[in-house]
Amino acid sequence: MNAPFVLAIPRTRTFEVVTSAARLAEIAPAWAALWQRAGGLVFQHPDWIGAWWRTTPHQERRTLRIGLAWNGDRLDGVIALATFKRSGIRILEWAAKDHSDYGDALVAPDSDPQVIARLWQHVFDQGGFDLIYLNRLLPDAGVHALLDPASHHGTALRPNHRTEISYRVAGPWQSGAEWFETLSKKARQNYRRGRKFMEEGGALRFRLLDADEPREPVLARVAVLKRLWLARHGRVSDLFDKGSPVLAALISVLAELGLLRIFVLELDDTIVAVSINFEQHGTMMAFVTTYDPEYERASPGMVLMMDYIQWSLDRSLAKVDFLCGGEDFKRRFATQSVTLSSMIGARGLRGHLAALADHVNHVSKSWRTRRQPKAETSDE
Repeated sequence: MNAPFVLAIPRTRTFEVVTSAARLAEIAPAWAALWQRAGGLVFQHPDWIGAWWRTTPHQERRTLRIGLAWNGDRLDGVIALATFKRSGIRILEWAAKDHSDYGDALVAPDSDPQVIARLWQHVFDQGGFDLIYLNRLLPDAGVHALLDPASHHGTALRPNHRTEISYRVAGPWQSGAEWFETLSKKARQNYRRGRKFMEEGGALRFRLLDADEPREPVLARVAVLKRLWLARHGRVSDLFDKGSPVLAALISVLAELGLLRIFVLELDDTIVAVSINFEQHGTMMAFVTTYDPEYERASPGMVLMMDYIQWSLDRSLAKVDFLCGGEDFKRRFATQSVTLSSMIGARGLRGHLAALADHVNHVSKSWRTRRQPKAETSDE
């Protein structure tokens, strides 16, 4: 008996640029399926992008430019971008850039290796922007392929001088206690001293917030403490503005995906430190951390950090990632550091002039830095 005859119909590759919230909602299931296949980080999940878009302020200055690569009815590639208009220049950047620590495209592992280059070319050809700035790129980010000189697609993008740092804790420890004993004597003493100082004022407790426990009071406390910190350091962030829905929307995404881990340090019934983390790919990632400045003498943020690092290692997580930012408190505990790179590009005369101005400004600053006496540089 003859075997059944199967007609192989090749899939059709098509490309699309999403510019509306309605279309974003329609393609979310296919995007989520790709995210799962590609093993993406939460920053590339459609719900993360959707939550940001629904709550972002100044939406009138932004437009979605989400590139999709379809293989028939299956989504094989996504590059989630958006524009932001600043000083008359339309800058193409990662969607949800301000709240995403690592940027990258999503590509199906079994797709054509050239799909990301062809998708980028389609996004570029569609226009709607002047300057391109893609930052916070991990060394293994897939979009580095767009810089390949062997591909004509790389001509629109080139490496940019801006970099950021990401610190991590990783090592061969079998438990949190084993890691703790590798710290310096001073670090261990500071931890114990901080706990003792707080315990003199009440019952001190470190814990992981239960999944079914109301998050609203904790998020409200985080926002209040963060606003105090921002005001003291002369900074601003719409994530913590009074009445802003952004933080709650993003945290809800983490919770719905089963990734959310909120650690608190409580003195009696008062939260003195909080770390809003998420767990993914065997790594504990610290998204938002804060502490009560009234207890600054006891370093509650440091105590909480050491507690959740030990908690993570006790559960056989391979790494604790402090995400973006070269803050000293991260560096002191890190055993690894990763440099995050960036790339820049331009489209049209206005974009090329803006890119040129950025380059000239960088060269000028570098020249002035080299010209300064070493003693003066050291003082700064």
